[in-house]
Amino acid sequence: MGRQLAGLAVSVALMAPCASLAPCGFALAHHSFAMFDQENQIDLEGVVQEFKFTNPHTFIFLQVKQEDGTIQTWNLEGASPSALVRDGWSSKSLKSGDEIKAKIAPLRSGAPGGAWTVQQIKYRDGRPLTVGE
Repeated sequence: MGRQLAGLAVSVALMAPCASLAPCGFALAHHSFAMFDQENQIDLEGVVQEFKFTNPHTFIFLQVKQEDGTIQTWNLEGASPSALVRDGWSSKSLKSGDEIKAKIAPLRSGAPGGAWTVQQIKYRDGRPLTVGE
């Protein structure tokens, strides 16, 4: 019981400064992009398996052919849908089967994932990604 009470007291103390500021709670809930290695970006080429245009972040599931011929699915996290809309994107900007090239910030853990930005993504043949289609 003592631990539960102590945990509750700490929680209340942490939230007290935000009691009158609604956005503060959102900031506490949002995660950092520190898990991505921004300094050592890599180039990926692959086929879009799925594009999730969902809050709080969009995702591209990209099928990448490995040197041994196997396919590895990379989970790429992007900006929020509202940020992409400001750049002219929609839920239909990427479709399953699209072949793309992207420069990403890979996960520091080495797992097949990373972060992408609108400015660093194009079709595999080099054409710029046409948005708003």
